[in-house]
Amino acid sequence: MEYFVQQLIIGVTLGSIYGLIAIGYTMVYGIIGMINFAHGDVFMVGGFIALIAFLALVAIGVTAVPLALFLVLLIAMALTALYGWTVERFAYRPLRHSFRLAPLISAIGMSIILTNYVQIAQGARVKPLPPLVTGDYTLMSSETFSVHISNIQIIVVATTFVLMAGFSWLVAKTPLGRDMRACEQDLKMASLLGVNIDRTISLTFVIGAALASVAGIMYLLYYGVIDFYIGFVAGIKAFTAAVLGGIGSLPGAMLGGLLIGLIETFWSAYFSVEYKDVAAFSILIVVLIFLPTGILGRPEVEKV
Repeated sequence: MEYFVQQLIIGVTLGSIYGLIAIGYTMVYGIIGMINFAHGDVFMVGGFIALIAFLALVAIGVTAVPLALFLVLLIAMALTALYGWTVERFAYRPLRHSFRLAPLISAIGMSIILTNYVQIAQGARVKPLPPLVTGDYTLMSSETFSVHISNIQIIVVATTFVLMAGFSWLVAKTPLGRDMRACEQDLKMASLLGVNIDRTISLTFVIGAALASVAGIMYLLYYGVIDFYIGFVAGIKAFTAAVLGGIGSLPGAMLGGLLIGLIETFWSAYFSVEYKDVAAFSILIVVLIFLPTGILGRPEVEKV
């Protein structure tokens, strides 16, 4: 029982990171009906910006961990949001009215550019970060095994659910959220009713990139390492999470992220770690056979 609970804690932590990345996929798809395959690399860029910001703050004498974390969060979100805006401005907006495959190819190209840009700028080696948040608590204990939850796990899960709640409020209660929902239903009609389509879509990319940067910071703090290739791996898994939960649904993105994290963790714990990705994608296939729109997805209604 103790071993199961420990794996559950690890799975929820990992799933929270996937969920934050998946929100960016589902936001873009919900509004313009296309997948931003550069989003995983924006997550990776956010992690590198956070690492550089940490080192810069230490160099100028900022050693208080809470203050450093707060400043890094602001810096990473602002600069990564700029990358998100750039992807929309140069890879999506010029091709918005082109055939549907063109923006997809453009996004893949932008993903390759970001990956190689970071590899050239930062090198191909793994970049470590010393543990900044330490300490843990014992929840359960037996003669053979003890269940621990660390402060960084608490921070990751709490940050994820606070951001999820805040973003859900933004979509449901604010003018920007109203514009997003209008664009999701019908871009042309929303434009006719006075919604600034370009601004709304740009802000959607900016917000999604900012959330991805938070996921990058959480990943860096949790694992203590980062490299230029994590964007591809984490991006594919987060995209899988968005599809599993129901792409276009914010709660579905978070649910899918948690499910992917739990499947990976429990498969690694009880079976073979080499096949954890096979298990996650196999579950996705099974779900889509019986629920083509995902767990919380809604079937698309064709507009006539």
